[in-house]
Amino acid sequence: MSTQGRLTHIDEAGAARMVDVSRKDVTERTARATGRVLVSPRVVELLRGEGVPKGDALATARIAGIMGAKRTPDLIPLCHPLAVSGVKLDLSVADDAVEIAATVKTTDRTGVEMEALTAVSVAALTVVDMVKAVDKAAVITGVRVEEKTGGKSGDWTREEREERDEREERDRREGADS
Repeated sequence: MSTQGRLTHIDEAGAARMVDVSRKDVTERTARATGRVLVSPRVVELLRGEGVPKGDALATARIAGIMGAKRTPDLIPLCHPLAVSGVKLDLSVADDAVEIAATVKTTDRTGVEMEALTAVSVAALTVVDMVKAVDKAAVITGVRVEEKTGGKSGDWTREEREERDEREERDRREGADS
């Protein structure tokens, strides 16, 4: 049976398990994830200017995100330890948020989507920690995988998925109208 359409971390009896990847090929793999931390206008002003009371929030969040990617199997119970070969973390200040993007690379038997998501999440948590003295209402939002490359299942992008879903929904509606 194909793994498509079933939860691979659940065995036939319904118990959680770590997927056996020993027979998978070692290939180059990447994943990119994004997220945002919605912040007040005062935080945006501080981040673009004199900084927040705790120091350089974006540099601290960047390092935290990289560390988070490397520690993913310590945080996600069934995640395989991987040889992470690169982590790029970009943070930028928008008019209402800090935007975060992480790209993680490996040459291994399984993908790095969880590492990219963890990098974004830990960076976002760090931004919240760095700005909470000024904005206790900061909100983490939109953490998601945008794309992945490599491996047996091939390349995937959110944009292609959303386009396919829209096309299928349109076809379904047109079929119902007939």
